[in-house]
Amino acid sequence: MHRQLLDAILDGRLRPGERLPATREFARRLDVSRNTVAVAYERLTAEGLLVARVGSGTFVGHAPVGRARTAPEGDAVRPRPLWDHPPETAPPVPAVHDFRVGTPDAELFPLAVWRRLLAGEWRASAVRTAGYGDPAGHHGLREAVARYVGLARSVRARADDVLVTQGAQQALDLIGRVLIEPGDVVAVEDPGYPPARRLFRSLGARVAPVRVDREGLDVDALPAGARLVYVTPSHQFPLGTPMSLDRRAALLDWAGRHDAVIVEDDYDSEFRFSDRPLDPLQSLDRAGRVVYVGTFSKTLLPLLRIGFLIAPTSLRPALHAAKRLSDWHGDPVTQAALARFIDSGELPRHVRKATRVYAARHERVAEALDGPLSAWLDPIPSTAGLHLCALLASGGPGDVRAVLTRAGELGVAAEDLSAYCAGDTPLPGIVLGYGAVPTERVATGLRLLTRAFREVMPRPPGRP
Repeated sequence: MHRQLLDAILDGRLRPGERLPATREFARRLDVSRNTVAVAYERLTAEGLLVARVGSGTFVGHAPVGRARTAPEGDAVRPRPLWDHPPETAPPVPAVHDFRVGTPDAELFPLAVWRRLLAGEWRASAVRTAGYGDPAGHHGLREAVARYVGLARSVRARADDVLVTQGAQQALDLIGRVLIEPGDVVAVEDPGYPPARRLFRSLGARVAPVRVDREGLDVDALPAGARLVYVTPSHQFPLGTPMSLDRRAALLDWAGRHDAVIVEDDYDSEFRFSDRPLDPLQSLDRAGRVVYVGTFSKTLLPLLRIGFLIAPTSLRPALHAAKRLSDWHGDPVTQAALARFIDSGELPRHVRKATRVYAARHERVAEALDGPLSAWLDPIPSTAGLHLCALLASGGPGDVRAVLTRAGELGVAAEDLSAYCAGDTPLPGIVLGYGAVPTERVATGLRLLTRAFREVMPRPPGRP
């Protein structure tokens, strides 16, 4: 009812000064409850579109009202050419068997605990004293993060070294803002994380894809003039392999000789199913050239939008200033609740529980890649994270996109490895996430994926 009256006023069907029927009469005409009409009148009166006069009735207000319901359609103003064809941002279509990448299982999130902690932060005293906060984030959360990553990942940090961000993407944005001049070269892994490539390019950088092999980023292939190198050494995205210790040492040495900064994105290494990971680059760095980026989007939920970065002391003032200019500070209530969540031991408890669940799914996907799907795919070993990657069997060609389209028709969503490649020769293969698919649906989804391969590629490439 509110919407109908609003449209009538904006379109001019109800003119300024026109008297509206009494609520009882209007409800009878429209065959709705009187309360529905009364609420619509009250809301439009509060918005200044109607005027109630005691003893006279309700009238359309004389306040000027714009009739346009959409933004101007002219094209006099254009974005930079980079933004003429922005990447797709539409939400993914739901799938019964969802093997897409990067989403944790929301059913594992300890909602009751989180609701209690969040409610505890919304005290009246806290609201009365709340003002603009520290751009670096809630101090209690920074202390908790420093302790947590020190124990869980051997990262060397104090609270003052931590800057809380709106997810890892904002952390990358802040780093780029303070380090990249237009025209600077930024080296990224290939295949790698597309949003990072796009972000650095949007800041004016010349993005240089660098190949990745079984040991991680090929340091010998780095462009000599690179100002920044973006890597995912703990669990290479999307291939899943860790960077070897020799490569880590070589990369740190290269950065020192070329006066470059290394951005280490440690996005999901909490979930490990075998041995302890190698120490992060940040803990091996002695010259202060590594900026460590982490996120709670994979360990908890993406909707919390909390990440962090740990930077050398020399970058701290600039990063704090950039954060203030960007959004001043994040949500202090959510950050305070997360600090208590970590300090109470709930985060390690949740990680242990989730790791057991993800390990079971990881095992089922790995078995299928070594079993029925091995006719078409060569799996890349991985013992961490929320996805597995497999290359199309050598010997050739195969239409992975057609297979995934057919799989989608069968209710299975998976991802094309080539979508993560930026070089001239993209790798053919698939990426299978197991964070969002319930354990009981994994086997059925993999059988349907096998069926899609069999229907589209009845003669597996490179297989007898």
